Amino acid sequence: MIKQIPGGVYPTMITPFTEDNKIDYNAVEQLINWYSGKVDGIFAVCQSSEMFFLDFNERLELMRFIREKAPKDIAVIASGHVAEKLDDQIEEAKAFIDTGIDAYVFISNRFANADESDDVFLKNVDYVVSRIPEIALGIYECPYPYKRLMTPETLGKLAQGGQFTFLKDTCCDDAIIKEKIKAVEGTPMKIFNANSATLLKTLRDGASGFSGVMANFHPEIYSWLCKNFDKDPEKAEIVQNFLGFASLTERQIYPVNAKYYLSLEGLDITTVTRSKDYNMTKGERYEIQQLRESTNTFKSFMDIK
Repeated sequence: MIKQIPGGVYPTMITPFTEDNKIDYNAVEQLINWYSGKVDGIFAVCQSSEMFFLDFNERLELMRFIREKAPKDIAVIASGHVAEKLDDQIEEAKAFIDTGIDAYVFISNRFANADESDDVFLKNVDYVVSRIPEIALGIYECPYPYKRLMTPETLGKLAQGGQFTFLKDTCCDDAIIKEKIKAVEGTPMKIFNANSATLLKTLRDGASGFSGVMANFHPEIYSWLCKNFDKDPEKAEIVQNFLGFASLTERQIYPVNAKYYLSLEGLDITTVTRSKDYNMTKGERYEIQQLRESTNTFKSFMDIK
């Protein structure tokens, strides 16, 4: 029986590191607790988690820890899908699925090269899926090492099998997302938008929620929008305008800025990353401080808990 994941907000979970560049499990647990009550699920061991900079054992240990520490009311989906050879992908997927995660998320660019067709993609997906345990599956249009977007037609073919239940969409185009939503009608597939600026439009078209980097800054505002966009449409427009503008923060150096923001929230977390060798300038730190103050003011003014 394939488990259905709930709609809502799924932050792309970052990985805290110690000053000597090891996974900081104390901070990981604090982050899980910070998410609790604000989100519906966690997308762990993804690009925001710097999964391409974690070795296999680190990815596996991190998945186990998150699954163990996450509250029961929060779904845990995870990827870690970085291997290039299909047989290696199968063995890694088996190990990751064995941690007890609710859904395993494939990276779309791992199944075909940029110059290969969707027929190759679908053939390789079938090869891998037929050789791993039955579990809810997802697809993530990860930008690295190249972005392979799902066409509505290809996504519809994946969804028809009933095992794929999650798409993290990164096309940033609400018209295309609307086509994808239509293509998976009548299947268990849920589409989660990663783009803040188009979120409200896609929710109105039938998207199931948000899964993006900005849920590491103010997930409770995203949660309000996902739950109330149709109940209070005028307020939803105001919330959308705030979220879209605030998402310019993504153009700063991420995930360094997210880790700094979380430190302002009281987490014992460093800004050490493996994917970026970067120290924030004083001006950049002021920008994040002001984002946090603006977030708190906006939540208070809009009565968002």
